[in-house]
Amino acid sequence: MVERIRQSSFQDISDGQPIVVLAPHPDDETLGCGGLLHAAFAGPGARVICMTDGGASHPNSRRWDREARALMRAGELEEAIVALGGSPEAVIRLGLPDAGMLELEPQYEELAQTITQIADQAGAHVLVAPAPTDPHCDHEATAQIAQIAARAADLRLLYYPIWSEWHDVDYRHRLPHRVEHRFDISRARDAKAAAISAHRSQLGQVIDDDPEGFVLPDAFLEKFRSGEEIFFEDATWRG
Repeated sequence: MVERIRQSSFQDISDGQPIVVLAPHPDDETLGCGGLLHAAFAGPGARVICMTDGGASHPNSRRWDREARALMRAGELEEAIVALGGSPEAVIRLGLPDAGMLELEPQYEELAQTITQIADQAGAHVLVAPAPTDPHCDHEATAQIAQIAARAADLRLLYYPIWSEWHDVDYRHRLPHRVEHRFDISRARDAKAAAISAHRSQLGQVIDDDPEGFVLPDAFLEKFRSGEEIFFEDATWRG
């Protein structure tokens, strides 16, 4: 249960050190953390770990097979990071199967170890991961792996909501957090909008031969382009 809501600076959230952001798919990093990443790249830096290959969207496309979709989304991710002020070298892609992370549970400890090594090399004190309340298997799995990594390396763990913020007005009550950080993105708004626009495949602008393919809703996009970013700090395990 939340104890307080705080208007937080980048310093408050990051301890003034580089941050490590876990993105289940290319675009989650921008939607949930674009403003925070913009501040990080203007300061101490960041690493963005993309967990999956993003290849499961538009599964009925004949012109774009899964490998081609994954390659396209990798390029979109790098373009988005550059729009936020970073470089492609800030991106680490683990290439796990999109929509298949729950099946990899026996590997969670190993994946968490990879994340802690990256955080250690970056000098990060903070790990930022999707909220475990997000109703998507890869978001749930990434949150679980983040919890393992944070405990192992004594990192602060912050959650950013994507789909739970959009769909569920009561999701806060199910999050194990003590502080809700609100982060002002006014200085990053143009950069974040450009980064969102870089994910063209998810905006319905590239793959046009799969009528049932995934497209981000306009109202959803506007919410994440203009609204402040929200991060829930999981401090319960640190006493």
